[in-house]
Amino acid sequence: MKRLIVAAGGGGDAVAAAMLHAALYGDEDQAVILTYAWDRLLVDPVPGPRGPDNFTGLEQLTPAVWAVPADARPIAPAGSTLPRLAAELPHTFALIDPHHGAEGVTRQLEELVSHLSPDSIDLLDVGGDILARGDEPTLKSPLADALTLAACCQVNSPVRLLVAGPGLDGELPLDDVRGMLGPLIHTFTAKDVESVSSVLEWHPSEATGMLAATAQGVRGTCEVRDAGLPVPLTDEGPTVHQVDLDEALSRNELARAVLTTESLDEVEAYSREICGYSEIDYERNKAGWLKVQADTGLDADSVLSQLDEFETEARGRGVTHTTFRHLTEVLSLSGSHRDSLRQLLITRRPQQYAAPLWRIR
Repeated sequence: MKRLIVAAGGGGDAVAAAMLHAALYGDEDQAVILTYAWDRLLVDPVPGPRGPDNFTGLEQLTPAVWAVPADARPIAPAGSTLPRLAAELPHTFALIDPHHGAEGVTRQLEELVSHLSPDSIDLLDVGGDILARGDEPTLKSPLADALTLAACCQVNSPVRLLVAGPGLDGELPLDDVRGMLGPLIHTFTAKDVESVSSVLEWHPSEATGMLAATAQGVRGTCEVRDAGLPVPLTDEGPTVHQVDLDEALSRNELARAVLTTESLDEVEAYSREICGYSEIDYERNKAGWLKVQADTGLDADSVLSQLDEFETEARGRGVTHTTFRHLTEVLSLSGSHRDSLRQLLITRRPQQYAAPLWRIR
């Protein structure tokens, strides 16, 4: 059997898709995971998503769909987590190309369905921001999810929309999406996390990291992103719910607007009009700021002193956990130091490592 899972927002959604496949489908033939090559600037310093032209070594699956194998490489200065995912996980990672708008992504999906004849098609979003209207003040990155939702609604095959870890992306509070959640499909457990635990040691996704942490029993409040958003870690964290696909489209104004788009520029224009911004613009601005930011290196004593100060302040805000991505940001380190920071902290203070999160003392 063959399963097709669409990782709605790319990034950590692709890792969650692998965990979902292991939990729901076990050891049957592995999935094709259709996902964006769109990593945050800690990994890819080039704003926006990558297309096939940004890689070498891709494998063509259909005229419009390319797989990213382990030996593929992003063309510098771009970066991507997908080749390493392909090396460490048994699935096929196929590349969503958003540069031809929703019509292009729909074409990719139709070609894959024809090529694979999959037994199921799941559209997976971690957190639930795929259910956003577009005007929520906490919404930060609606574009990718809206585009995949628009495409999946136009495929002439049944697509099941799944939301894992409602509220965990820090964009829409659980109470905002709870009313949209349908049947409980699965509750992730520590055993389910085993299939991706080695990936979460290095992958920078915060939402999927919190999904895995809650599956392993972690509870509290996790501070994430450069803005320091507080995300509750509750019993709802490890759950996976089905959501009616048509209801999601009816709610998501941006997804409806981009249904007939033929370019990423069009999608961005609609995002600016409906949501008031495009997250690619945000990445463009931040990339410019990071270029002029001084890289002071990683001095262990200085880092631990700054960490103590941060933890004191975080405790005062009721924070119990954070991510290594957030720590990299608050300690004013460049993305290249994230792994070194993680190793330093785990070595010096192993009792605070609540894999894959960091526990505030």
